[in-house]
Amino acid sequence: MSQHTHFQGFDLTDFWDEYDGYTSAEEVTDERIAETERLLGYKLPLSYVELIRTKNGGSPVNVCFPMDEDEGYIAISAICGIGGEWGIDSDSLGSRHMIDNWGYPDIGIVFGECPSAGHDAIMFDYSQCGPQGEPRIIHVDVEVGEGEEPVRTFLASDFETFIRGLVHEDVYDTSEEDKQFDLEKARHAPFTPLLQQLCVSADSIFPQAEQTLRRLAESIIEEKGFFALHADLRSHLMYDLEFLLYVNAEGAVERDAYLAAYDKMLVFGPGGAFSTGGYAPGFVSDWLDERIKSGKIVEVTADRKLAFAKGYYQGILRQAAEYS
Repeated sequence: MSQHTHFQGFDLTDFWDEYDGYTSAEEVTDERIAETERLLGYKLPLSYVELIRTKNGGSPVNVCFPMDEDEGYIAISAICGIGGEWGIDSDSLGSRHMIDNWGYPDIGIVFGECPSAGHDAIMFDYSQCGPQGEPRIIHVDVEVGEGEEPVRTFLASDFETFIRGLVHEDVYDTSEEDKQFDLEKARHAPFTPLLQQLCVSADSIFPQAEQTLRRLAESIIEEKGFFALHADLRSHLMYDLEFLLYVNAEGAVERDAYLAAYDKMLVFGPGGAFSTGGYAPGFVSDWLDERIKSGKIVEVTADRKLAFAKGYYQGILRQAAEYS
């Protein structure tokens, strides 16, 4: 049955993204559809069947379903087809698995993957129409408190309406606004109390510490579009400067003690503070271990406390001068 009765005036040619990670190699035949319906106990929407005949599951190009203006949008990763690992009838990842093991309500079929890797999904909801009717489309969030019911949010009256409502993620692209917001914070937001204290303490050896940190942060934001420290050269310079400021004020420090204090400098602070707001500790520990291995940070006391090697300490100040 290949007659097209849905999506009139809606071009499905470019609906699917080229990524095939969610795609089943099985052919969508009438017999395979009937078998899936028997297995799951529900009549599949004809519009869904028509769509998966064009490609048996996959990631759409448009992945955002708009909600009310103050609620943003629901993002999806894939629309599952039938058969294969990701099919709605899959034993390992399909709808019954999600209902039995993840706590999704037993009211229909889980067919839409979301970016949360299982903590929310899109469902055919047959609770009002019965197993042979036309299901509503709902979003279900199972990431709730212990003993609480999953949160169900109505999206569309039917599958075709849901598909027609999807829009490209560029509609919600706020990257430029986010970049400008981070630049404004880098230029003017107050430092965390610890970082401010460290900058004041370094006035005699590094009088332009605050200005340097702010300008280095600006260069990181201009490069990445947001403020975050990773394993790149500018991030490593920021780690170096933080270590320099800390050891100048507190003296040589044990490795674990420094890593424990790190997030109080440029990661977490009062609301609105100049900070990254979060970090991956591995980036910092890897930087520190590399500096120790290369002899740029050395043990300077009998109890193995650390400080910069003299030559590297001076080199850091020279690098910092580029941003002062």
